[in-house]
Amino acid sequence: MAEKPNRKNLIPKPPQRNNYQAYIIVALLILIFGVLWLSKSSSTEPINYLRFEELLREGKVKQVTLIKGQDLVEITLTPEAINDPENQNRLQDRKMFTASQGPHYRLKIISEEVFAQEYRELMDQLPREQQIALEAEERSDLTSLITSWGFLFLILFGFWFLMRRMTGTGGPGGQIFNIGKSKAALFDAENKVKITFNDVAGLDEAKEEIREIVEFLKNPGKFTKLGGKIPKGALLVGPPGTGKTLLAKAVAGEAGVPFFSLSGSDFVEMFVGVGAARVRDLFKQAKEKAPCIIFIDEIDAIGRSRGRGAMPGSNDERENTLNSLLVEMDGFATDSGVIILAATNRPDILDSALLRPGRFDRQISIDKPDIVGREAIFKVHLKPIKLSSEVDPKKLSAQTPGFAGAEIANVCNEAALIAARRDKKAVDMQDFQDAVDRVIGGLEKKNKIISPEEKKIVAYHEAGHAVAGWFLEHADPLVKVSIVPRGVAALGYAQYLPKEQFLYQTEQLFDEMCMTLGGRAAEDIVFEKISTGALSDLERVTKMAYSIVSVYGMNDKIGNVSFYDAKQSEYNFNKPYSEATAKIIDEEVKYIIEKAYVAVKQLLLSKRDKLEIIAQELLKKEIIYQYDLERLIGKRPFDKQTTYQQYITPNGEMAKENMPPDATTVEERVGSDGDVPPNGSRENDSL
Repeated sequence: MAEKPNRKNLIPKPPQRNNYQAYIIVALLILIFGVLWLSKSSSTEPINYLRFEELLREGKVKQVTLIKGQDLVEITLTPEAINDPENQNRLQDRKMFTASQGPHYRLKIISEEVFAQEYRELMDQLPREQQIALEAEERSDLTSLITSWGFLFLILFGFWFLMRRMTGTGGPGGQIFNIGKSKAALFDAENKVKITFNDVAGLDEAKEEIREIVEFLKNPGKFTKLGGKIPKGALLVGPPGTGKTLLAKAVAGEAGVPFFSLSGSDFVEMFVGVGAARVRDLFKQAKEKAPCIIFIDEIDAIGRSRGRGAMPGSNDERENTLNSLLVEMDGFATDSGVIILAATNRPDILDSALLRPGRFDRQISIDKPDIVGREAIFKVHLKPIKLSSEVDPKKLSAQTPGFAGAEIANVCNEAALIAARRDKKAVDMQDFQDAVDRVIGGLEKKNKIISPEEKKIVAYHEAGHAVAGWFLEHADPLVKVSIVPRGVAALGYAQYLPKEQFLYQTEQLFDEMCMTLGGRAAEDIVFEKISTGALSDLERVTKMAYSIVSVYGMNDKIGNVSFYDAKQSEYNFNKPYSEATAKIIDEEVKYIIEKAYVAVKQLLLSKRDKLEIIAQELLKKEIIYQYDLERLIGKRPFDKQTTYQQYITPNGEMAKENMPPDATTVEERVGSDGDVPPNGSRENDSL
């Protein structure tokens, strides 16, 4: 039987790079120590002539060397003299590699002739056994050479080394001379993207338009023979996480033509003119590779409206980059075969010249998927996961309204991690329910200590939300109520399953506000006190009230007027209305909120017994579902189908064998697995 190859041997090792910096540092250290070793004079101790004469008379000198051309004399001591305490004190700071062999002292002389004459006279005065011959030596002072020429050599070497790094041969981080070059990543036949349109789900309309662009590049004659022109660009617009970049990757995988990919921030640099130079270089490369596609992700980094927020007299480098992009997009010929794709989630701040036909001919809207799209996205992300037979993508799509593709991918990944943590062999629906709770509310705080008084407040608060939503006609159907702490500060939350709709009427918004204020009203009724737990509720209600009055024109006193400006900067403090109008807006907002609070308080007072039942059940079980509410306080008095009911069957019915044991209706079945969307249809209280 053949031996299985080792997986480690199959992984390609990255190429090793020569560490030039380490070699240079080692060479400099060797040079420094060499200089210190050869330059003996720099390691000697200076003495005067009287001390030199004293050492000679005491017989402590072993060798005297005259250095010609430097007016210097080096004195080497005998081994006995080195051990002398006086000499040891003077020589203790000398270099260790010259401490024994010498020379030890140096004597500066006036001239060689005068010293030679004085030295001969001194030797004549000493006994013959103490006389030492004067030696002469010619030596070039390496220290002086380095001092005079070394700095110049160092400058030349540094300049040469910097040039190597600037031109890209010295490793990453130093390509200053290539700073105007484009940073676009090129994907072609050799480096092909593996993602195709089959990997993109829930974006059928967007894929249709993008697929047509791919057809333009593969078979341009099909369109040009009828007189049509190939579009120059397409702008992908949508919220974060909806799949704009993924769709562009699929285009790269499907097109079969060179694909340049880069981000808008790649054009931004601290040097003036670099962004414009990179734009020109990008289009130059694209023309050479035509037909091809250029993809600019987050184009709002360079495509902001010109003149907005600029200082008077200042030079905005971003505007220069945008001007260069505008010229290049409208400059190349229509038959060049270069198509530009761009993505942004802030189309309101883009320059109008960038969005006109002839540059970005098409704007493809990529919104959050509906229930059908979410099912398709779930099917894509569930493929690599080992699932149990009970997992139903339709049920998961119904339980995650408002989720984008990235959030759905996160839910699937979290479910797999949770199942693995529990040592399961397959991922079941309970894991997906816990994963959705984790994504929406955060991690469950199992060790968080809550006093019985606080727990009681949380229970009645959440029961107020549940009862108010149950008996309000236009409120979203309840899915799940929990008083288990989650996230950073949330001690309880209620989850709802909203109907997927795009238009809201005044009654619907008012009921939504009443349901949101149900928690605080319940605290007021039961405890005759209020707590800080309604923070998120009050924030949401305040935003809704201001939108009703100043954005949607739903207030009688303000009238059919909207003060919303999509292109207005968030730092613009100029209000488009007078102080008198602002006062009316504030008064109307306060009136609407107070009206909703009074209405929900009256509702809860009339349903006080049901409020008590739900609160006690929460204190007992901590988590209750929709079918628990039907069992405790009866069916909801409004017979309306949910989006899931309308989607699963035409008449809203479902086979009973597919329902949980405690559930009797489709709506109960959905609630038993409960979840809530992150689009404002859930309550995540800060209790």
